[in-house]
Amino acid sequence: MRKLIILFSTCLLLFSCNNQQQKEQSSLIKTPVPERPAGQTDVLELKTTPLPTVRIAFIGLGMRGPGAVQRIIHIPGVEIVALCDVEQKNTEKVNKILEEKGLPKAREFYGDTAVWRKVTALPDVDLVYIATGWQSHAMMGVQAMKDGKHVAIEVPAAMTMGEIWDLINTSEQTRKHCMQLENCVYDFFELTTLNIVQQGLLGELVHAEGAYIHGLQPYWDEYWNDWRMDFNKEHRGDVYPTHGLGPVCQVMNIHRGDKLNYLVSVDTKAIGNPQYLKEKRGEDVKDFRNGDHTSTLISTERGKSILIEHNVTSPRPYNRMYQLTGTKGFANKYPVEGYALGSEMLDAVLTKNHENLTTHEFIPDEVRKALMEKYKHPIIKDIEEQAKQVGGHGGMDFIMDYRLIYCLQKGLPLDMDVYDLAEWCCLIPLTEISLDNNSAPVEIPDFTRGGWNKIQGLKFAQ
Repeated sequence: MRKLIILFSTCLLLFSCNNQQQKEQSSLIKTPVPERPAGQTDVLELKTTPLPTVRIAFIGLGMRGPGAVQRIIHIPGVEIVALCDVEQKNTEKVNKILEEKGLPKAREFYGDTAVWRKVTALPDVDLVYIATGWQSHAMMGVQAMKDGKHVAIEVPAAMTMGEIWDLINTSEQTRKHCMQLENCVYDFFELTTLNIVQQGLLGELVHAEGAYIHGLQPYWDEYWNDWRMDFNKEHRGDVYPTHGLGPVCQVMNIHRGDKLNYLVSVDTKAIGNPQYLKEKRGEDVKDFRNGDHTSTLISTERGKSILIEHNVTSPRPYNRMYQLTGTKGFANKYPVEGYALGSEMLDAVLTKNHENLTTHEFIPDEVRKALMEKYKHPIIKDIEEQAKQVGGHGGMDFIMDYRLIYCLQKGLPLDMDVYDLAEWCCLIPLTEISLDNNSAPVEIPDFTRGGWNKIQGLKFAQ
């Protein structure tokens, strides 16, 4: 009888555990993955015909576009073929930049929101550089690739799952590059830390954090037709995740040996932006969707975790977070740059006595500087001084443009592919789904459709 009772209790326990597991699995909101069209293959490490001279058309010359033109004219082997914007004054202003540098004027396209279509159809353009408002990014990128052009799209490059899959499928069908212009992966600390991690100094990474915390009160009125505020009014979630997520995904080898599995998102109520609208514009918005602060936790296939935060209204110092926790060390960028290393690594990198130094504090500043000099990423070494002179967020924007042009000229795979674009943008629609379902876990698709483990580790082509 005792054995029967024990057996019955065991069965009940197993049934309860299985029930709980099934319940947990069923609580995950699935995200459909469309079947890859017949005859279509992935564009992992895509190589294309070298372009010794890259002919570029720019669409969108408001806040970001003019700076991109000013940077790219410092790169040999480029021609600015066309300039496009809704407003004529913007195309004229940028053409003056070219004239002042002694360069030929580009053809100007302006006048309405559909004029861009003439630009993507131009026969003498190799690359379309898109710096318009978010909502038109994917539409323009898809059409440009269909018209035979490579595309570089400002962040975020896609706002919906439909747009993301359209960009992926079009890139795979046309065999054209589709790169998101994520400048933060080229910041000096991030690049050097990427090399430090790849050299094993932090051991195995287990957790990473990124963010976009930036009060936009001084900038809200500069967005044409108020497109950015409107998007925040109408949507919840992390609507601008790529600056924080991009560098983290690169250093954690996402779709290069690991993949994002699912996310859970929580947010606060909306106070700051509705208050801004009331005080500055006299608008009393009662149904403002996006909360002041959104936090998103992501789990990966290899058992790692990522935390991404978004806040564009609170009175806080600018912060992209960028924290890496490894089994042998720690890296941190904001509010101060620093590395903490385990005792094994301290012995390897410190030449002086470190008896009073513990693994719970940053290594001395002079050691940090020496470490960063020793492990400076190879793509920085030859271009660092020019990048700082040309500028663009301290030089990282120039490095981004330089690498894009370099790889196109050599016919090499770009540093960021369309799957990076997809992974970093998908938080926009998926965090909204999570929030609208009481912070339910939401599946993150494998945008490579089975190829996430084909490449082992991130490598920049040389």
